[in-house]
Order: sequence, then C-alpha cells, then structure tokens
Amino acid sequence: MTAAGDAKATRRTQADRRARTRNALLEAAARGLSTYGYANLALERVAGDAGYTRGALYHQFADKEDLALAVVRWVEETWQAEVGRPAAAEAEAVEALLAIARGHAVYCRRDIAQVLLTLRVEFAGQDHPVGRAIAEIVDRLTADCAALIAAARASGAIPPGPPPATTAAVFLGVVEAVGIELAGQTPYDIQLTERAVRGVLGLPPAAPSPARPDEETHA
Repeated sequence: MTAAGDAKATRRTQADRRARTRNALLEAAARGLSTYGYANLALERVAGDAGYTRGALYHQFADKEDLALAVVRWVEETWQAEVGRPAAAEAEAVEALLAIARGHAVYCRRDIAQVLLTLRVEFAGQDHPVGRAIAEIVDRLTADCAALIAAARASGAIPPGPPPATTAAVFLGVVEAVGIELAGQTPYDIQLTERAVRGVLGLPPAAPSPARPDEETHA
C-alpha cells in the first residue's frame, strides 16, 4: 500500500473509531436522560456507562446542553430510520398510520425510547434550547400525522372526525403512552397500541391474524 493509501486508511479508521465513541456516548446519555432527566444528568456517569472517560466525552461534546441536543437529534434520526421512513413507504395513508403505531411499539422496546417524553415534561413552559428542539420535532411529527389523517379521510379509509391536527395530537399521545406503558411486553405492546389507535382513528378492530416475527409470544 502506498503512503497515500496508508494515510487514507488511517483517517478512515480514526473516523470509524470516533463515530463508535460518539454513538456509545449518545446511547448512554439517552439512557441517562430517560432515567434521571436533564438537571440530574451526570456527565461522568454517562462517560463511564459508555466505557469512556469524561475527557473523551468533552472531546465530542462541549457541555451538557450540547450533549442533550445531540441526543435529541440522534433519537429523532433513529426513530425516523426504524419507524418513520418504513411507515412512509406504505402505499395507503391509513396503513402508514398503523405502521407508525406498530413501529413505535417496537421502538419502545429499547431503553432510550422515553428520553423525548422525559425532557418534554422537564422543559415544559421553559424557553430552553433542548425544549425548543423537542417541540420542533413534535410539531413536525404532528403535522405529518395530520396530513396522513386528512388523506385517509379524503379516501374514505377512515371516517370524518375532529380536525386532523387535533386527531393527530391524540393519536401520537396514545402511541407514546401505550408504547411506554407496555415497553418490551411482546406481543401485547403492538397489539394494544394498534387497538388503541384504531379507536382514535375510528377504525374497526383488526381481524385476528398469525403473529408476525416481531410479535413473539411468551412460552
């Protein structure tokens, strides 16, 4: 390998190592924020839980606010990758809404799923960068779901009802609440989340069907 090739490989290795470190710190911080909230988050504990030193954390993030904002962005990105984009690929609006409900139930099996709710409650009524970032995410998601609800009503897939934005806010509140309450309780997390949102949307109960691979039953 040439010197240029060696240098390129070294840079790639360093970039990969930095990305692994950053992801580990973000996941540890997300768990910490879910458990302790922002005010009680200890950066030394975050670094230790991720397997790194506090210095390594400060090499990646300027301070606790910078870390929390990065966590909020990271959680949104992982949620979109695992829930949002697969749901958006559905051909029908009503199927996209049900896919969001089922996908979020699966997402809540991870111990980072409660971070946005925890922070939203903590920063309610405050003008804080972290609170504003979360509010922007919620507003975008509510608008997306309102558009799906409007489209599903226009097609006749779901019946008329309260304004789409109001219905979307309730839909997301139910998805979030049931997902957290039943986190990891397969297959009931998916089954009861879908049952709840069908009621919100005015859909009839789903017909019983064979369990999917992500709905493993308990022995």
